[in-house]
Amino acid sequence: MNYQTISEIYEANDKVRAKLKDIVANLNDEQANTLPDGEKWTVKEFVEHISIVDEGIMRISAKLLNAAREAGKSSDGTAKFTDGFVQKMAGGRDAKFEAPDRVRPTGTKSIAESLAKMDETREKLEELRSLFESVECSEVKFPHPAFGDMTAHEWLALLGGHEARHIKQIKGVLEKIS
Repeated sequence: MNYQTISEIYEANDKVRAKLKDIVANLNDEQANTLPDGEKWTVKEFVEHISIVDEGIMRISAKLLNAAREAGKSSDGTAKFTDGFVQKMAGGRDAKFEAPDRVRPTGTKSIAESLAKMDETREKLEELRSLFESVECSEVKFPHPAFGDMTAHEWLALLGGHEARHIKQIKGVLEKIS
């Protein structure tokens, strides 16, 4: 992760999203719903989970950005990360995590429904872009269950990293059922 600007984070997140959509675009119901041995979630459930987490990240980011705006400090659009965040992200690439109950999939949403929700969330994140680029938010943080206190910039970068992590897992599920 070597982002210099907020625009670079948005671009990277868009590329990850395009990969996800490409992978799940032509899956049939059996592929979407099959739970292979050794797996906890189906492809459909992974996509639902991503949609839940994306919405949470958008809401957290909005709160952090609004609080930072109220503090009155401006930014030039540079992406700023704490050293601790960068180290935790590098160390967490292959770590096993247990999703908190609030972000576990229910299995009731189709891939199309989850992708539609993700598109709505992405539109809301796009509306926040000017705040991401214009307010200094390094002192306003919200805790992540595994990574600790994080800024809005860090939450935005985590969004793409989270999705990329699950793309790898989705590919693993699809390999097992092919």
